[in-house]
Amino acid sequence: MEKKSFIPVEQFCELYHIEFSFIHHLKDYGLIEMEIIDQNEFIRMDHLSRIEKMIRLHEDLGVNFEGIDIIDQLLMRLEEMQSELTQIKNKLRFYE
Repeated sequence: MEKKSFIPVEQFCELYHIEFSFIHHLKDYGLIEMEIIDQNEFIRMDHLSRIEKMIRLHEDLGVNFEGIDIIDQLLMRLEEMQSELTQIKNKLRFYE
């Protein structure tokens, strides 16, 4: 695996001024996945925006980890529905 597509958890925590334990709580709740490369923990770069949302929910709004899980699931479902709606609109335009 290329390390370029990952960011070390320690570096991520320093950049975002969050505790290392916060990332581990997210992992324990199954909200994020971490990769272990050369005995170091990494976060995938394409998951950063999702994790940033979770940080804002927790720190700015005081949402607990159970709430973050629910909100994350609803946001993912909303994105799926929006994608499906776009596909349906494109099919409809084809038949117009």
